[in-house]
Amino acid sequence: MPTALTARLGLCLALLLSSLLCTSAWAASPCSERKPFLLIPGKISCSHQSTWVASGPLSSRKVIYQVPSGTPPAGGWPLVLFYQGSFFALDSFVYYSNEWAGKLYNEGKTIKTLLDHGYAVIAPSAPADLFWQTNIPGLSGALYETSTDFTFISNLLEGVRQGRFGPLNSHRQYATGISSGGYNTSRMAVSFPGQFKALAIHSGSYATCSGPLCVVPDTLPADHPPTTFLHGFIDTVVPWWSMDMYYDRLLQQGIETSRYTEPLGNHEWFAASPGIILAWFNAHP
Repeated sequence: MPTALTARLGLCLALLLSSLLCTSAWAASPCSERKPFLLIPGKISCSHQSTWVASGPLSSRKVIYQVPSGTPPAGGWPLVLFYQGSFFALDSFVYYSNEWAGKLYNEGKTIKTLLDHGYAVIAPSAPADLFWQTNIPGLSGALYETSTDFTFISNLLEGVRQGRFGPLNSHRQYATGISSGGYNTSRMAVSFPGQFKALAIHSGSYATCSGPLCVVPDTLPADHPPTTFLHGFIDTVVPWWSMDMYYDRLLQQGIETSRYTEPLGNHEWFAASPGIILAWFNAHP
C-alpha cells in the first residue's frame, strides 16, 4: 500500500507540475494559435484593448492595441503602428484560415509574431474603417496636415509619449501596413519625420501613389527611415513596378532599404511576411 500511495502522490505531483508549466507557457503570450485540422479551420487569436483617439474637434476613431506579456524592458516596449488595408478594418486580432480565402490569415500571424517577440502592436482605424487619406487628391500634398488622418495620428503618437497605451518606448517606433496601409506607412516618413526607426511597406508604394497612378519624387526626405518592401510580382491592385520605383529612389539616395518579392503573389499577405517584418525591425533597434 505505501508503494501504491507513493505512486499516486507522484502522479498528482506530475499532473500539478504539468498544469503549472502549461499555465506558464500560456501566460508567455497574449496570443494563441490553433493549427488547421481536417475541416476545422486554423485560428489565431490575440487579446486586445481598445480606446478612442480624437481625429478632430468633434470626431474620434477607435484604436485597438496590445502589449507583450511579461515585464517590459527598460524604457518600455518597442511599438509597431499596424495600418489596415482598404475596407479591411482591424476590429480585433482574431483570424481564421478559411476567411477571405485565407488572405488575411498571415496578417494575424504577423501580429502574433510581433507580440510574441516583444513588440507592442497598435492598430488605428482608417476613416470609417475604409482607407487612409494619404493619397486622396487634394489632401495628398501640402494640405495633408489639414486632414483628419494627420490630426488622428499626431494625437495617437502623443498618447504613446504620455503612456496612454502602456509602458511603450517612443524612441523605438515602427510602422507597417498593407495596401492603403502600406501607402500610409510611407506617409510616416513624409509627414512624421524623425519619429520612426524603420518601416515595412506591404503591397504599397510611396505615400501619394495610388495603384498604377504613381510618381515618386526625385528627392526623398534625407531622414527617411530604413524601409523594406514586401510585394507580389503579379499584384493586380498595386503594380510591382510602382514599389520598385520607390525602392530604386531609396537606393539612389543611399537610404537603407530591401525588398522581398513573392513570385506568384498577388495583393495579399504572404507566409514569409511575419519573419521578414520582424527581422527588419529587430535589425533597427
